Amino acid sequence: MPQSSSSGQALTGLGQGARTRAEQLAALLDDRIRTRGLAPGEPVGTLESLRAETGLAYATVSEAVRLLRDRGVLEIRPGRGGGLFVAERGPVVRLRHTLLSVEEEPGTVADAIELRDHLEELIDVGAARHRTGRDIADLRGLLRRLRAAPDWNGFMRANWALHERIAAISPNAMARAVYTGTLGHLGAASSRFDDDPAAAAGYRAERYQVHADLVEAIAGGDEAAVRAAVARHNTTT
Repeated sequence: MPQSSSSGQALTGLGQGARTRAEQLAALLDDRIRTRGLAPGEPVGTLESLRAETGLAYATVSEAVRLLRDRGVLEIRPGRGGGLFVAERGPVVRLRHTLLSVEEEPGTVADAIELRDHLEELIDVGAARHRTGRDIADLRGLLRRLRAAPDWNGFMRANWALHERIAAISPNAMARAVYTGTLGHLGAASSRFDDDPAAAAGYRAERYQVHADLVEAIAGGDEAAVRAAVARHNTTT
């Protein structure tokens, strides 16, 4: 499978920002697909070729591919002749790319917060209605990661990962695409307490409890409790 990076963006030199390496790699892969104008069905590579190109751990590459698969960007084909291919680009993927295109517009973060807040109840109630035992276990694991985060950036990465996992449970694909699209914009602006440890500690404790209540409401399928947790979540953002 071709591994050249002569066109599009190179998949090396990932930074240490608020997003995980998997999220950064997913963004670079998505950019490569778009800038090269790859059509649905065209090959992107394999897990092994991407691992060799980037030098990243197999788990990191796998997570990046999973993110793009869940967002409708990549299709994974098993077996001989398989690999990673550009997925058919339905309205959900086109909408996500529209969201990405406004990343540098003034007021994007404020717009993302407003949009995310409006979608939060729809996403979370959908998750409460459709969660499985595996979903609940994953959410509680991410909640533990949120509580144990060693610093502010780690806390915010765990926060976005938890919200993305909740969104993955919701059956509304269009809402999921818009909602997860807002998380990238918010993740780029998550350092408001980075230079104030006391304020960060208080905020983290408050936000952890809000998310713990939300996860337990989703786990219990209690829609009234979900709505109450969402109301608290949105008024303390």
